Amino acid sequence: MKTSLIRQVVGVKHQQGASMGRKVTAMLKLYHWGCLALVAALSAAPILAQETNFGTLKLKRGFEPAAGTAAGYTGGSFSLSAIANQDIEGNPCVGFGDSTPDHILILDENFPKLNVRVNSSGYDTTLVIRKTGGNIIRCNDDSDSSQNPSINAENWKAGEYEVWVGAIDAGTKRNYSISVRE
Repeated sequence: MKTSLIRQVVGVKHQQGASMGRKVTAMLKLYHWGCLALVAALSAAPILAQETNFGTLKLKRGFEPAAGTAAGYTGGSFSLSAIANQDIEGNPCVGFGDSTPDHILILDENFPKLNVRVNSSGYDTTLVIRKTGGNIIRCNDDSDSSQNPSINAENWKAGEYEVWVGAIDAGTKRNYSISVRE
């Protein structure tokens, strides 16, 4: 009695039961593929609120020096060479930090040249910068005659960059400041 009533309510006669089963199966497949498409689209979308240890620097051309300055501390046992063994210029990526980026650098537009410098008061620190998506990596250990890393590079494309400041030895906590300058 219930089955007949249900079929009458949905407008399907008893003889069309097999047809209804095919329709339900087709609808479930469509739902399944729709869910997969949604997951794929969300995975490919840029990360809008990525987690960092010490915050985000959002810069546009002509930014004030204070906007390009942040602070943090090293620590962790994640090998930064796991991000990349070397950068686009062949510089080795070394040091230890946290697997979560310390900072996110957001460039609202292309920059012809930027200098990213870490000051750790003479302690041996390292720097790894990766454009979100992993296609551009920049690394530095010691710059000039100091143990502070610095990346002075041209042709910075607009977008998000993940920034790690590491220590040369795993688990070493060192305070630092980081500055970005045009």
